[in-house]
Amino acid sequence: MTFETLLTDLENGILTVTLNRPQNLNALNTRVFSELRAVFEDVYENDDIKSVIITGMGEKAFAAGADIKEFSAYNVEQGKYLAANGHEVFFIIERCPKPVIAAVNGFALGGGCELAMACHLRVAAENARFGQPEVNLGLTPGYAGTQRLVQLIGKGKALALLMTADMVKAEQALELGLVNHIVPQAQLYAFCYELLEKIGTKSPVAIAGVIECVNAYYEEGVDGFKKEVEVFGNCFGTEDFKEGTTAFMEKRTAEFPGK
Repeated sequence: MTFETLLTDLENGILTVTLNRPQNLNALNTRVFSELRAVFEDVYENDDIKSVIITGMGEKAFAAGADIKEFSAYNVEQGKYLAANGHEVFFIIERCPKPVIAAVNGFALGGGCELAMACHLRVAAENARFGQPEVNLGLTPGYAGTQRLVQLIGKGKALALLMTADMVKAEQALELGLVNHIVPQAQLYAFCYELLEKIGTKSPVAIAGVIECVNAYYEEGVDGFKKEVEVFGNCFGTEDFKEGTTAFMEKRTAEFPGK
């Protein structure tokens, strides 16, 4: 696929998606959301894609927020549509049955922080900076920042960041639980690849089940415990289960078919 705002590269089953608007610090506009939707529709359907890395072009920014110039003249209904569309795209990412890592290089602010939080894991370069500065613009976060930040770091800490609009460095983000790992900038992509290669040795069916069950914990109207029983039971009917248990008993490394 060829995109206007994204670059994509598939290597060894790992799809790297790069936000490619460096002149705007990779700010998120409606075109970016449209193209992210198209990319992940392919991720869901394409068996050649095993996992995904999302990052930003250059070393300055993962994504420095939404494109303010684009929505500065929006009315109430346009604002609601903007947020609803962002929620929908980020849910597609969060619910992806294949692992998605945010490789955060530089600023992840506003919509950029929200995009990173929609990914399953976050790996930060040492120069990464996180924040939700929307209150400086007379706005609340619109792409589920008020929800996912609470899920990741807790209500009190989330309220403090959301109300002060403070920006936190990578080390503090790690302490808060906002990111999973910090690595030197030069090692960011290699680390993400190694992490996904490690995950890639596990059962794809089981990994998808883990993602589904963990998401169920936060999903309104869904009993996460019942979901776990259902998903666990379904595993017994898969080829991955047969291969995994057989390999264990034969004391060899499993070769999962992903079925």
